[in-house]
Amino acid sequence: MKESILNKGVAQIHIAVLLFGFAGLFGKFLSCSPLYIVLGRTVFASIALFLHAHFFSRTSFFIFEKKKLFFFILQGILLAVHWFTFFYSIQVSSVAIGLITFSTFPLFVTFIEPPVFKEKLKIIDVFTAGIVFIGILLVIPDFDFSNNITKGGFFGIISGFTFAVLALVNRKNARIADPVTVAFYQNFFAAVFLLLPIALMRVKSPQLIDLPSLIFLGVVCTALAHTLFIKSLSIIRAQTAAVIAGLEPVYGIILAFFMLNEIPGTRTLTGGLIIIGTTLFAGIMTQAKES
Repeated sequence: MKESILNKGVAQIHIAVLLFGFAGLFGKFLSCSPLYIVLGRTVFASIALFLHAHFFSRTSFFIFEKKKLFFFILQGILLAVHWFTFFYSIQVSSVAIGLITFSTFPLFVTFIEPPVFKEKLKIIDVFTAGIVFIGILLVIPDFDFSNNITKGGFFGIISGFTFAVLALVNRKNARIADPVTVAFYQNFFAAVFLLLPIALMRVKSPQLIDLPSLIFLGVVCTALAHTLFIKSLSIIRAQTAAVIAGLEPVYGIILAFFMLNEIPGTRTLTGGLIIIGTTLFAGIMTQAKES
């Protein structure tokens, strides 16, 4: 019985990570501005999370404490910037470039986390970060921003950086509320934050035909994926979840190959293998030490 429950948790997180990887393809499926892609994603995710909490988990979403609201707003802004740069990276380059360069976020966590939480920087973490940096140099061919691969890689790295900061903020305030409430408010305030740049900038808006894709992106690839991910954490170890989450770019690149006929170049694949492989190895080693 215990093994079957564990297998259920592993299956849930693999489905969640597959959906996270699939979300990247919408940067190519949709021709509208990434601002609208993220707005649609966050609005429909917020609605789905609210309904799920209200009818299934009976979670109360009404938060009036100033400290909690401040951090929810901060998390929403970080999430909006993270997803905008992520989809923009994919639109100007490819799904593989966007996902691989986003996967550099552990590199930023390595150097930001110790001073924030007053922890010692480990030599092995510096070593793995150096290997990840080599992978980045392989993925990005040069530093000429007229090259779409370079531009996409740059914004993918910004996406990874903002995700790292978001992850650390989430860790800092892990007990501020239950995970579903946090996910709801992050998406809600991300949507609110995006209204201003959309109002001020002339960007390509979505067409009516894009609506089903935006709903699917928000409800299935975001709300459902987050719910499955959170549920799996009650069954499997967080470190195991982190290792499996490292497969997101692998799933995304495979889906892009079959659905978009995107075939990454040799340099991209080599750099991607170095980045993803190093991240997975570091996660497995950490898990082994904590066992």
